[in-house]
Amino acid sequence: MKEFIKVIAFDADDTLWSNEPFFQEVEQQYVRLLEPYGIPKEISAALFQTEMNNLKILGYGAKAFTISMIETALRISEQKISADTIQQIIALGKSLLEMPIELLPGVKETLKALKEQGKYKLVVATKGDLLDQENKLERSGLASYFDHIEVMSDKTEKEYLRLLNILQIAPSEFVMVGNSLKSDIQPVLSLGGYGIHVPFEVMWQHEVVETFIHAHLKQVKSLDELPAVFE
Repeated sequence: MKEFIKVIAFDADDTLWSNEPFFQEVEQQYVRLLEPYGIPKEISAALFQTEMNNLKILGYGAKAFTISMIETALRISEQKISADTIQQIIALGKSLLEMPIELLPGVKETLKALKEQGKYKLVVATKGDLLDQENKLERSGLASYFDHIEVMSDKTEKEYLRLLNILQIAPSEFVMVGNSLKSDIQPVLSLGGYGIHVPFEVMWQHEVVETFIHAHLKQVKSLDELPAVFE
């Protein structure tokens, strides 16, 4: 693989820094707010269904999640939920836009080592809300390591092809590093590129797929294994 690669792209959320645990904590607080209207499992299921229904028009990220929380609260309460509770839900959503950036182990050292090798262009390829992702990258202190930043509305083959065209490389010259087999890895493999899967401790249920074996896929336990892979 390494003989052909020109670009190493990194997912951001739950690959460079922790993200999903903050969403899960907010959801737990949200469920507690709505306890008068249902049991926790049913509230979470209703919220997830709203998120799925809204994906095509709202996309991913904290803002979309906040709208889905409000919509779900109104529906399961039959419009009886108080304005005060709605305000608390909005505050929960805003807290996700200000969550602390907790870099995962070895991230900065890995990026520094790959940058010093000087063989590859380093890219961030993430999905979600543009402003939110840009803010998180700025607060992470990692922006200087990357040659290009790409925030996608979704990670599809079409979006990855667009990125490859911007970078002016073939799929076989591109490797995607990420925690999600579904969105980070599978589309790239389908195009003929390479993937490096770095599992994270928790996964949003929408991203869960069965693990699989592929000739262009490698799995590592953490990012600090990457420099050795590309030496």
